[in-house]
Amino acid sequence: MDYRVYPNGTNPVIALRLDPGDEIVSLIMEVAEKENIQAATVSGLGATDDVTIGILDLASKQYTRTDMKEPFEITSFIGNLSRKDGEVYLHSHINLGGLDGIVRGGHLHRAVISVTAELFIRPFDGAIERKMNEEIGVNQMIF
Repeated sequence: MDYRVYPNGTNPVIALRLDPGDEIVSLIMEVAEKENIQAATVSGLGATDDVTIGILDLASKQYTRTDMKEPFEITSFIGNLSRKDGEVYLHSHINLGGLDGIVRGGHLHRAVISVTAELFIRPFDGAIERKMNEEIGVNQMIF
């Protein structure tokens, strides 16, 4: 992993490159902690061959998880950073293009980079906190 903070007026942009073997979720959270990010958007693309995605089951309020170990292009990665109980919180979704041309996607739980990933973290002024909403079963943004 390597990253650089680029000046951009009052809100710098962080360019983050991940290398083979890097795990995307943990490293985004590591950078967010190191740079003291309270609220940001995250986007990017890359490649993985070891990924876990999930879809929220509305009845059980639990994520069904699917582990996949095959080559994928990360055709779209989008998310946001906030805080829950003072800790960095990443909420992200991913689309994965497979060798068969079929795109799969969902909530990203983890992905190990196989070739590279190129990500941009765009912090903004202010803070966003999260709190569990038991009625819908997710950690909801609180303003």
